[in-house]
Amino acid sequence: MSFKAEYIWIDGTEPTAKLRSKTKILGDDAKGADLPIWGFDGSSTNQAKGHASDCVLKPVFVCPDPIRGGDDVLVLCEVLNTDMTPHESNTRAALAEVAEKFAAQEPIFGIEQEYTFFKDAYPLGFPKGGFPAPQGGYYCGVGSDEIFGRDVVEAHLDNCLKAGLGISGINAEVMPGQWEFQVGPLAPLEVADQLWVARWLLYRTAEDFGIAATLDPKPVKGDWNGAGAHTNFSTKSMRESYDAIITAAESLGEGSKPLDHVKNYGAGIDDRLTGLHETAPWNEYSYGVSDRGASVRIPWQVEKDGKGYIEDRRPNANVDPYVVTRLLVDTCCTALEKAGQV
Repeated sequence: MSFKAEYIWIDGTEPTAKLRSKTKILGDDAKGADLPIWGFDGSSTNQAKGHASDCVLKPVFVCPDPIRGGDDVLVLCEVLNTDMTPHESNTRAALAEVAEKFAAQEPIFGIEQEYTFFKDAYPLGFPKGGFPAPQGGYYCGVGSDEIFGRDVVEAHLDNCLKAGLGISGINAEVMPGQWEFQVGPLAPLEVADQLWVARWLLYRTAEDFGIAATLDPKPVKGDWNGAGAHTNFSTKSMRESYDAIITAAESLGEGSKPLDHVKNYGAGIDDRLTGLHETAPWNEYSYGVSDRGASVRIPWQVEKDGKGYIEDRRPNANVDPYVVTRLLVDTCCTALEKAGQV
């Protein structure tokens, strides 16, 4: 019996890449085996010129397809050139190198993916031509006067669980039609792969409801929270020592590191990191215990326990998870290594 494999990849659109996918029909002989490489027209995805448009899809993560069901699968792929080297748009390859280099430190991540639903060009829950009541009751709210899109959110959660993804929770966010799901704790490659698949499932699930989901970091200008991807990070030594927590937090503020990170934390970051709406200014670095107005928050429980993790609150909702995990591992693990805290 043949089955459907939905090959998913990240394209070359700038400044924010898009997800693409297409279906391959495979026979019984492919079940339980390494799935074959495939190809696509890179000139239609901002990844090649028309005179040499072939790009290669290499499967890197496979899970059950919760929408089609049965034996059908979702297949996340890396994009390669035809000589089998990583395509310039392939940010996963660089993460793989850094993750391998610091594997002994056992880095893990939990990423909080915020997003916003739109219907007919308006945020879900916004009256046409106007605004709803100011934010305040929407966060983790209940009731049809404050919550919009829960049916889509529940369907997406079910699809992620059926796919076997490491999704760890959901909640309504501060603006109407704005929600969040969390992926992790997982190792760097695993959390990034699974977040991309969870994003694809979000778009695909919302499709069936006639609703669009966006990762725009500031979907509504003015006195409304933006959308981020708060990134929780820990290593073996951070899970054992508060000194390692402080070393990691301080390493992110050294020299050019703040700008090195922020400029790679998603397009439009200066619109979101204004110093208002639970953010620190994009051009200033700070960290603090239980401080949601800092660049990096140390949860109060971590201070109390003397070990745990830090939360980088700067990444945008539209950040590339392969990039943010690579930067955090490289910066923090290098500092911990230098400090002898590994």
